[in-house]
Amino acid sequence: MSAPFPVLRTFRLAVPPVSGVLRPRLVAVCAALAAATFLVFCWGVSVGDYPIGLTGVMKALAGSGDPGTLLVVRELRLPRAAAGLLAGVAFALSGALLQTMTRNPLASPDMIGLIEGSGTAVVAGIVLGWDGGLSTQALGLLGALATALLVYLLAWRRGTTGYRIILVGIGVSWMCTSATDFLLARGGRFEAQAALGWLVGNLNGRDWAQAGPLAVAVAVLAPTALLLGRLMRTLQLGDDVATGLGTPVQRVRLTLLLTSVGLIAFATAAAGPIAFVALAAPQIAQRLAGTAWPPLVASGLTGALAVLASDLVARTLIPGLELPVGIVTGVLGAPVLLWLLIRANRAGSGG
Repeated sequence: MSAPFPVLRTFRLAVPPVSGVLRPRLVAVCAALAAATFLVFCWGVSVGDYPIGLTGVMKALAGSGDPGTLLVVRELRLPRAAAGLLAGVAFALSGALLQTMTRNPLASPDMIGLIEGSGTAVVAGIVLGWDGGLSTQALGLLGALATALLVYLLAWRRGTTGYRIILVGIGVSWMCTSATDFLLARGGRFEAQAALGWLVGNLNGRDWAQAGPLAVAVAVLAPTALLLGRLMRTLQLGDDVATGLGTPVQRVRLTLLLTSVGLIAFATAAAGPIAFVALAAPQIAQRLAGTAWPPLVASGLTGALAVLASDLVARTLIPGLELPVGIVTGVLGAPVLLWLLIRANRAGSGG
């Protein structure tokens, strides 16, 4: 009778009670992030050659206003803003799932090859015409799924661990990057330019053809991620303890990986591989909320706010020139990566 007690004590010490997930600080952080995201969303819709006030934007979103404003807001600018918001949510949720699953703050789709695999498939379709009639979303999904399967199989050794997934993923990421570079060098000038514009991470010219499939994917996969949250937290205790508590570790890890792949594939197909959002947003949300792991809702809102704010900066920083949003997120995200590396090194976990 004495054997289970150390496991139960470890569980109580390592995992906060479920009610702690809804503590006031986390609720306040989510409310503040939601308000800020809505404000920046409306602000982004108001900016353009035909300026519209925030009040006019809100009225147009509610379905009222003059026909010209309704046309500009709902048909020309809203798809871009929606694509940015949804891509931010998808990137951040995917990063939060991977970081929690691997118990490593440096784990993200940027680091383990999922974004690169999705990008390689899309670039192959653009440059070489190997799309077989498939859309960009379908190519991105197939590329991310193939990359995830390769990483999972190479990391398998009587099961998988977060550490092996990260190491194998880094190697696969470089393989995909080299393949993408080869495709760009082989392709024609027009195709290479089109692929490069997408590879930076770009919301220019986005319409409902890109935002629609992403909205469906987020509507299906985001609730799936939230439902997996309780099981996901037991992985923080280590595989042995999680198994002792009745968690099917390998099944949960595979489901989390597939959910993360789906989110990242549709987001990358719609907006390109926007850098650092999947890595930085969960860590920022975790520190704002003061939790032991990246909170999913706060992470998604942080990612949406980061992409929308970066796109607003990209459109207004240089008058008359719209920069790709990925340039801004890369400039802002690089210091976060350096800070995480320094922090991991000081904690003795940086290798």
